[in-house]
Amino acid sequence: MKHQIIGLASDHAGYELKEFIRVLLDEKEIPYIDYGTYTTESVHYPLFGHKLAEAVAKKEVSCGIAVCGTGNGINMTLNKHPEIRSALCWDEEITRLARLHNDANVLALPGRFLSMDQAQKMVDVFLNTPFEGGRHQIRIDMIPEIN
Repeated sequence: MKHQIIGLASDHAGYELKEFIRVLLDEKEIPYIDYGTYTTESVHYPLFGHKLAEAVAKKEVSCGIAVCGTGNGINMTLNKHPEIRSALCWDEEITRLARLHNDANVLALPGRFLSMDQAQKMVDVFLNTPFEGGRHQIRIDMIPEIN
């Protein structure tokens, strides 16, 4: 994935991992916009998931990384937006396939269930795996259809 600016979002349960990812991006000199939260104080994940989804949809950022406790809540929020293909991932291979086959534009992570080392590898895979296209594009084109 060609990345220009990465969008980041988390709730309180994902805050620590989001901060770790910010450091990783800083080290790689990859620019990002942090849509919050900015502390470990309890907050509602939809507030931050919607901000990130809107930024990806408007192309303010090229893709996003979102974190909450299980990854489920923020992932569900993100996927309410038709332009978003957020993938809840828990290992490198799921992350690779989310990009390769599903052209995921947001990586959703379960902050309470990943080590920093696992997360680092997954972020690297997400940012460096291209979309394969072909038959997968046909399937992606079918996602928003409601009959």
